[in-house]
Amino acid sequence: MYAALIGIALGLIGGLVGLSMVLLGPVITFGVFIGAMAAVYVLTSVNAALYGLILTMFLLPFGTLPFKIVLTPTLLDLAVGAFVVVYLLQWMTRRRQLLYLTPVHLMVLVYLLWLMLAFALGLRYGPITPNIARQFAETLLSIGMVFILVDLLRDPAALRRLVLVVIIGVVMQAVVALGLWVLPDEIAETILLRLGRIGYPISGVIRYIESNPALPERAIGTWVDPNALGGVLAISAVLIAPQIFARKPVLRYRWLTVGILGIIVLALLLSFSRASFLATAFGLGVIAFVRYRRFIPILLIAAALLLLLPQTQAYVGRIVEAFQGADLATQMRLGEYSDSFRLINRYPIFGVGFTGTPDIDLYTNVASMYLIMANQIGLVGVAIYLMTILSVFVYGIYTWQFARNNDDLDAIHLGYHAALLTALVNAAADLYFFRLDFQASITFFWLTVALALASARLAESTVVKSRPIM
Repeated sequence: MYAALIGIALGLIGGLVGLSMVLLGPVITFGVFIGAMAAVYVLTSVNAALYGLILTMFLLPFGTLPFKIVLTPTLLDLAVGAFVVVYLLQWMTRRRQLLYLTPVHLMVLVYLLWLMLAFALGLRYGPITPNIARQFAETLLSIGMVFILVDLLRDPAALRRLVLVVIIGVVMQAVVALGLWVLPDEIAETILLRLGRIGYPISGVIRYIESNPALPERAIGTWVDPNALGGVLAISAVLIAPQIFARKPVLRYRWLTVGILGIIVLALLLSFSRASFLATAFGLGVIAFVRYRRFIPILLIAAALLLLLPQTQAYVGRIVEAFQGADLATQMRLGEYSDSFRLINRYPIFGVGFTGTPDIDLYTNVASMYLIMANQIGLVGVAIYLMTILSVFVYGIYTWQFARNNDDLDAIHLGYHAALLTALVNAAADLYFFRLDFQASITFFWLTVALALASARLAESTVVKSRPIM
């Protein structure tokens, strides 16, 4: 009986593989087969699901299934969904019975509820589409990761393993970005266009300063947009930096940590994302001031080299132009800011939501996370968001007295709180941590929030007994 069932199953699988080879081709068939096997494994382990989510976020942030199932879900959608399902199954099978949270989670919940209210009210101004509904649901799940990860990471070893996976994922993306930047444009474009089968752009993928091929090429990796890549690399550089001087670094060899940080910073520089570069400098300065004074001479030397070397003068000039408002990109942003203030003036409380604008002369996209938030969820929503993030820092400052004496947690605690501060500075001139169609950036931002809270809770639990919530 069992032999017959196994034979039938193998026959069906063989038939489906053969049909897929004919309809989709061998490359996609192989990818689907490997993906199916990975999915089966992921559903058996919450850690595998989480690590798969992180690697998907870093390496294929905009990848989709090569075929449509009513909607066309992204690979990140599937990874986040699988992780949440596996986590919920642990509750359903009673492998988890106590929920561990922090006082900050109440503010996160309030922010989630306001997002849903603003979304519902915004339906007056434009019809909902399946794509917007999917992206908004993914945003809620990404924010919900703050609840799941803090509960999931119940010991420092689990947190350190996750931080290691984050480091591996981001340095892999940095290597990809550098490799594509070094290759001739034609070859790099050919490689990136092959990703068109899984939802990536099929033209115009190579990016240049001010979209001018006569100006230097910008590193993009597989993140499509150089500013989006720059934001991710900025956060990552700051969260890794404290590991160089940590008493117990996540990576065993410090020289390897230094090398990884150097690769990430180089990719960040080649993205020519000025907001990300300045945010990184700010985050590193905070780390040096708070804990690692040995950083200060290194930062001063790096700043001097940046200002004095002939090879960096063009880069410095771009930063100066931004402050002077002398370049086209900055002038366009200033125009967007002016238009955004007009929208906020008309709809200050709730914003206009996520599906459209009520007036033809208004639009919501603006190169600042805080302004696009005010456009879409109103000034009240921005205030709730800022109070939520402020509560993360207040809790982090309180638990720093415990973390600084814990070799397992001190560098992680400081790194993730400084990385969150870096993201907030970077967001002043970029919108990717909030805009719905950049789900990977949103997920990474809230992953940073979650790990900052997880490190703080674990630091507190080393001296104060944790209080589980039923």
